[in-house]
Amino acid sequence: QVELVESGGGLVQAGGSLRLSCAASGIIYGLNIMGWYRQVSGKQRELVATITTGGNTTYGNSVKGRFTSSRDNAERTIDLQMNDLKPEDTAVYYCNIAWKRRVFGNMREYDYWGQGTQVTVSS
Repeated sequence: QVELVESGGGLVQAGGSLRLSCAASGIIYGLNIMGWYRQVSGKQRELVATITTGGNTTYGNSVKGRFTSSRDNAERTIDLQMNDLKPEDTAVYYCNIAWKRRVFGNMREYDYWGQGTQVTVSS
């Protein structure tokens, strides 16, 4: 069983910064993608950032230039540094880890989520 535990959410004023952290535990395949997604009630979950085991990072358009994600493969953690926060960044932020692996000739996908942490940006 894989578990993801997020921390670091909270309330901040517009223009401020927050740092989210996520720690993964359990049996995890060595090659994987960790990431952050966010969701506002009533809307679809949105990509914030993903980062591969090799360090390749992808950011959602709305956060490029303001958010930076990093990971520690040995510790199995991922962080999200959020700068210049805006009220529209208010959401529940979810940590994710995913990988694909061939099992008995069939490609199987593994996808796990954390419980989410609330980020609220006041104007």
